[in-house]
Amino acid sequence: MVQGKFIADSSAAELLFETGRLPVYYFQRESVESDVLSESGRFEDDPVKGRTTFYNVTVGDRTIEDGAWSCKGLETNGPDISGLVAFDWNKMDSWFEEDEEVFVHARDPYHRIDVVESSRRVEVSVNGLKVADSTRAMFLFETGLPTRYYLPKTDVRLDLLERTELHTSCPYKGTADYWSVWTEDGVAEDIVWGYETPIPEAPKIAGRLCFYNEKVDIIIDGVKQERPKTKWS
Repeated sequence: MVQGKFIADSSAAELLFETGRLPVYYFQRESVESDVLSESGRFEDDPVKGRTTFYNVTVGDRTIEDGAWSCKGLETNGPDISGLVAFDWNKMDSWFEEDEEVFVHARDPYHRIDVVESSRRVEVSVNGLKVADSTRAMFLFETGLPTRYYLPKTDVRLDLLERTELHTSCPYKGTADYWSVWTEDGVAEDIVWGYETPIPEAPKIAGRLCFYNEKVDIIIDGVKQERPKTKWS
């Protein structure tokens, strides 16, 4: 959607997956408003998708440069995507899947989240100081990520936390708020987050707090967990 107008609407859009990249919607030409696209003059040769032509997207008096593209495709690489059009997710105003708005990027149907309640003891230490101790954690398992432990606020040293201005969005969980932790050894910035109002698919983590496993010491039932190596390490 751009300027309050749906510029592409399809019940047969295709979702393209590429290694190391987020999934991208591709629309049939007839699903795209005919008067919104004009070639921008930019072209690229992609080793996987072939010759790529970029388009400006114009709605009313607003023009989004290189807001869309189409690929000629290569016979030896993957499915035939010639004739399909993709849009730059971040340059569009909003996206919808059925009647629900989707944030950040297209949802991957193979991406899964499971949240289970656990009575195992979870302890969290920051710079050697214990800041959380709970036997009421929610364990969140998410495809491709380390297990996250969402704790009730009553089991967290809230006096050591300070809310920050950081907010992030996840298409599978919603919008997260962040906190820093203050210790005698200094401040650990933005290492705690929580979803006050997660999307309906993840209600069990509402109002709970989670610490970056990569940056704190987490002990579960007396066993110190190894810090995972991720982009947040």
